Amino acid sequence: MKRLRITVNGISYEVEVEVLADDDEATLTAPTSINALPPARAATPPAQTAAPAAPPPNTHPSGPGVLASPIAGIVAEIKVNIGDHVKENDPLVVIEAMKMNSNVSSPVAGTIRAINVKVGDSVRQGQPLLEFA
Repeated sequence: MKRLRITVNGISYEVEVEVLADDDEATLTAPTSINALPPARAATPPAQTAAPAAPPPNTHPSGPGVLASPIAGIVAEIKVNIGDHVKENDPLVVIEAMKMNSNVSSPVAGTIRAINVKVGDSVRQGQPLLEFA
């Protein structure tokens, strides 16, 4: 048996390895199960994880006159055009997510002022789809 020290991700482990062949090449093979001893003191402390970067500023319009996507997916169909008058609960956009189509309905009655996506666009949850006048 040979005692070896192995370092993984900055943590040192002392293990015992059985030498199966002792020829000029000194071939070592790992045993089928490793009974690691408690980790030895690491030579260098693990690197500290950097704080996550601040999210990029939201450049999308938001507010009561904006319809945001309730789910992430791909825009499969846009059922309205700019200038259309819609009633509350009218279907406006169809989003495909996980092989299912979901209708996104109008939360209010109003006129479509802008459409911020097109068919085939990938959208994130919360991303503005269209704006009301």
